[in-house]
Amino acid sequence: MKKSSIFGLVVIAIAIAIIISVYSNSSTYGSFKDAQNTTSELHVVGHLNKEKQLFYDATKDANYFSFYMKDNKGEECKVVFTGSKPQDFERSEQIVLTGQMRGKEFHASKILMKCPSKYTQDKVEMTEFKAKQANI
Repeated sequence: MKKSSIFGLVVIAIAIAIIISVYSNSSTYGSFKDAQNTTSELHVVGHLNKEKQLFYDATKDANYFSFYMKDNKGEECKVVFTGSKPQDFERSEQIVLTGQMRGKEFHASKILMKCPSKYTQDKVEMTEFKAKQANI
């Protein structure tokens, strides 16, 4: 074989290895039930159960925050986050957690929140109405 052919095969093999390693390290979306069946990190989408208490005591441990969340399939689980409580957490409409199950608790390494929009349909309609009046 020529040196250029061998070099080309080596480059292709390295490219395939990189693609496989990136694909295997990427986490996927699932539910709490899916998280119980895997050891890798998983994204779980759901909403805060506002009926149950949130626990965060900055004087005791500023890096411990726990709450209960229901995933999109309706399954509820206790979530433990080793970090400070995000601002306006109670107002979030949807939560995306990245983490894994440890026993019966989901330990989150990241929390992403979708907060409610500060603009409502009534305000938008009122603004459009005022704009029409100004043009008259």
